[in-house]
Amino acid sequence: MSKVEAFRALHRGRLPGDPLVLPGPWDAVSARVFEEAGFPALATPSAGVAASLGYADGATPADEMFAAVARVCRAVDVPVSADVEDGYGLAPEELVERLLTAGAVGCNLEDSTGGVLKDPHEHAQWLAGVRHAAGDRLFVNARVDVFVHGDGDPERAIERAALYVAAGADCVYPIGAPANVLPLLRSGIQGPINVYSKLEGGPTPTELGELGATRVTFGPTLQRWAALALQGMTDELRKRM
Repeated sequence: MSKVEAFRALHRGRLPGDPLVLPGPWDAVSARVFEEAGFPALATPSAGVAASLGYADGATPADEMFAAVARVCRAVDVPVSADVEDGYGLAPEELVERLLTAGAVGCNLEDSTGGVLKDPHEHAQWLAGVRHAAGDRLFVNARVDVFVHGDGDPERAIERAALYVAAGADCVYPIGAPANVLPLLRSGIQGPINVYSKLEGGPTPTELGELGATRVTFGPTLQRWAALALQGMTDELRKRM
């Protein structure tokens, strides 16, 4: 079984309360830590990678993002999906080629740019181009930004998700959706649903699974925790000087 086939299989037959948990490595070291901890797949966070490279979220040049993804993919044997924001303006064929060259088996693609939602029909057409170029070589996670850059209407999110699934998306990601609307989204969306977990005080991954999540990701949270841990170690170091 190829890595992309194994990654797809991880999304099938998930029981309520047992979502696929995908930590977000930002470099090769973090990727190896997560693999050694036993996670079956990983999903790079664009914001976490940006921070590790010294950029603000959304400001990483495409070449640097793909290079960072390639380093993560080379470091581990488990499948890796890559957050490549809104695709950096690349044509579907070039985007797919760059992802495959980096070693990714999947991608996360946003339906907003610069904090503004894209036209859903135009975005769906672009996603269809990505699906056509990729064939079955990539698992496409289509992010739905209604809750972070739109009016937060669950019905609008469901409408966008339907367009993206029809265009060939394997999974949809209504980022920022409140936990109490997840059952409604689950009832209205076909196929797997990716849900974002903050980990700090919110529902656990198990609880998110019970509400309808097929898989759970954490964005840059783990990278930020690592930075805070390093800050604490630095404070201790200064005390010893």
